[in-house]
Amino acid sequence: MQAPCTPDRLFGFVDELTDYPSWMPLAHRVVTADPEPDGRPVWEVELRARLGPFARSKRLRMVRTLHEPDGSSGGRVRYERAERDGRSHSPWVLDAVVVADDGGSRLDMALHYGGALWTGGVMEKVLADQIVAGRERLLELVR
Repeated sequence: MQAPCTPDRLFGFVDELTDYPSWMPLAHRVVTADPEPDGRPVWEVELRARLGPFARSKRLRMVRTLHEPDGSSGGRVRYERAERDGRSHSPWVLDAVVVADDGGSRLDMALHYGGALWTGGVMEKVLADQIVAGRERLLELVR
């Protein structure tokens, strides 16, 4: 996404998960949780997408595993699923990189999901629509 703002302004919207519900409709609810023993921040995230009268949701415990703010140049951040219930879970990994670009900034995000809940033609379309809506809302906020 190209944005008409400074990289540090744009990075401020992606480096803290509690800000995501303000611009990403998929992030239905995000609350801060107790940090990891090594001090890395943790969030409890509820993702929700609607398909007509139906909604599909997923709760995740996400840890910020990489945080490299680069001042006025942007930065990189990564969140990874890290449940504490002793069971095996599908991976969720979200990477975001913000860089200066053409007088503004550019955001590159990648979401990796290793399970089957959000896959399949219909849910993939719903997820794609949520991403488009989130991008539009984020552009409104940074202008």
